[in-house]
Amino acid sequence: MRNKIHLIPIIILVILLGGLLYASTFTLDNIKINGCLMSREDSVKAAIEEEAVMGNTIMLYLKNRFSPKPEIPFVAKMDVSFEDKHTVVVDIYEKSVAGCIEYMEKYIYFDKDGIVLETINERHDGVPYIKGLTVKSWQLGQKLPIENKKKFETILNITQLVEKYDLSISGIEFTADGEVVLWHKNVEIELGDGSSIAVQLMNLGSILETDGLGEKSGVLYMKDYTLENPTASFKEK
Repeated sequence: MRNKIHLIPIIILVILLGGLLYASTFTLDNIKINGCLMSREDSVKAAIEEEAVMGNTIMLYLKNRFSPKPEIPFVAKMDVSFEDKHTVVVDIYEKSVAGCIEYMEKYIYFDKDGIVLETINERHDGVPYIKGLTVKSWQLGQKLPIENKKKFETILNITQLVEKYDLSISGIEFTADGEVVLWHKNVEIELGDGSSIAVQLMNLGSILETDGLGEKSGVLYMKDYTLENPTASFKEK
């Protein structure tokens, strides 16, 4: 009986060693990434490889599940799952970017509420580039401290409406007279003083679709477009 009792720790030790030996065969050889639009795949892969303790897929999975996630530009959340013992699949969920401004040769990206998400050296296609706003400082996770509050509120209103109506806008600009100009591919869209932006943007998508207008090059005049006067004209270049 005593001999059997003495064998129990040995059996447990053998099982543990066997489990560890088997776990050590889960080496990270391949990383598949889904969902990268703004974020860079090479940056995500580098962060994942750094998170993988001893290059082990099991350790990577456990660390991703129970520990704080690595900070990667534009990544709000990521889920790690197994494809096989040597391959993990990383699903990326990116932050919602509304626009960007340029500051000291860098691009500051912010969400529809004006909160700074990231600042990097490169400008991404598909994110409206805002001209005519000045900023002296900024802080990650805080609202952009724009000097002209009225302009900034107009910008935030536009970015929210662009998201609401699923519009493709590459640029937003304030002229010297304080009027608002949007850019859709090669179409310059003049909106005037911004007093009718809600109505203008609600109808912009259908106007751009008319006769393939959105694929042409020219100026779309919507300065006088209101609910009572829904008229717009296009001058092709």
